[in-house]
Amino acid sequence: MHPNRNFTVLVPVALILALGATSAFAGTTGDEFQTMYTTLLNWATGYLGKAIAIAAFILGAGVGIARSSPIPALAGVVFALFMVYVPTIIDTIMTATI
Repeated sequence: MHPNRNFTVLVPVALILALGATSAFAGTTGDEFQTMYTTLLNWATGYLGKAIAIAAFILGAGVGIARSSPIPALAGVVFALFMVYVPTIIDTIMTATI
């Protein structure tokens, strides 16, 4: 039987990746992106994020009134909650070290 070509290519690549694995530095390197990160975080947690969350609720409420259903308004509330909590969750995940 002939060996599977995909297997013969994947094994060396997997070994190289396994040997090159190091500790997790997801949130501790890349200082050149610190300014961009801070700007985006401030937008998401500041007035821009609040304005987007309120706009999502108003849009959902409008669609809910048009369809006589509360579900779009609830989707707007869920989106607003994501705008509040997700930046903190992402920051916590990315700065965690092993």
